[in-house]
Amino acid sequence: MQLAVETTGNVAVVTIPVEDLDGTNAEEFKHDIAPVLAAHANLVLDLSRLHFVDSAGLGSLISCLRKLNATGGDLKLSGMSTAVRAVVELVRMHRVFDILPTKEDAVRAFESAPVATGDHS
Repeated sequence: MQLAVETTGNVAVVTIPVEDLDGTNAEEFKHDIAPVLAAHANLVLDLSRLHFVDSAGLGSLISCLRKLNATGGDLKLSGMSTAVRAVVELVRMHRVFDILPTKEDAVRAFESAPVATGDHS
């Protein structure tokens, strides 16, 4: 999976280049996103090309969030279609993810958020 990565300040924006994120490609996505997660603490996933997601696809997004949170980073989702948003809300994952309308909004949300220090004591 060819992930397009652009960096704005300290935020990496990754466009998921497929229409479906499901059991057929979720493992490939997790493999391909791993170096991006290792290199960037703050990540925006642009889902504007995505039209379908299943439990495997949602699991791969949760995996990204967990890896970033473990190192003091964060993940925001943007550009979510109505169909994908419906699935995310059905399984109540809209309570887990920060979801913004556009990737620009998501990058701005990082800029206005308090800087994570990694010290959670």
